[in-house]
Parts: sequence; structure tokens; C-alpha cells
Amino acid sequence: QVQLVESGGGLVQAGGSLRLTCAASGPIARLNLMGWYRQAPGKQRELVADITPGGSTNYADSVKGRFTISRDDAKNTVLLQMMSLKPEDTGVFYCYARYTRILGRTGDSWGQGTQVTVSS
Repeated sequence: QVQLVESGGGLVQAGGSLRLTCAASGPIARLNLMGWYRQAPGKQRELVADITPGGSTNYADSVKGRFTISRDDAKNTVLLQMMSLKPEDTGVFYCYARYTRILGRTGDSWGQGTQVTVSS
């Protein structure tokens, strides 16, 4: 079973920064697309950013220029550096990954989520 574990959330004042880390573990041969999603209270989960194995990135318009996604395939991790945080960034951040298992089958997993709260 492939598991994703997020860390790095917390409470920060507007204008502050946080860095989220997601570590993947289990029978992984290759990590494919990895990303971060956010679910604000009362809203649907939405894409924040994702990154391909080749390093191509995609960001939600609301975070462009403030957030940076990166990955370290040697450590099976994906990072989200968040700067100039705004109260509207508040929500539960979920890590997502598509992967190829050691035996060759593909799959995807979600992390359990980490809370980010930005106070005004």
C-alpha cells in the first residue's frame, strides 16, 4: 500500500510563509504526477499546483507567483513553498500522487491532509 504523509501546516499571519512536505512510502517503482490540492471550509477540493516527473509545473491562478512546487524523487517527496500567504489560502492541503508500483501496476493516493490557517 502506497501512503502519502503531509507535514508543515500550521497557523501563520497574512504575509507569512509555510512549507509543506509530502513523503511517499510503499512499493513504489516510479512517482508520476504529484500535486497539492486545497479544500477550504464549505468548498470543493481544488488544485493548487502539480508537477510532472520532468519538472513541468502547473499552478492555480490564485497562487501563481506566491507558491512554488518542487519534487525530490530520490526521497519520494514533493514540497510546496508558500509565500505571501493570504487569509483566503486557509484550508486543508492534500498531497496527491500517481505512481507505478514495483510490480508494474499504476495507482494513485491521497494524503490525510494538513491544516493551513492564515490569520488577517
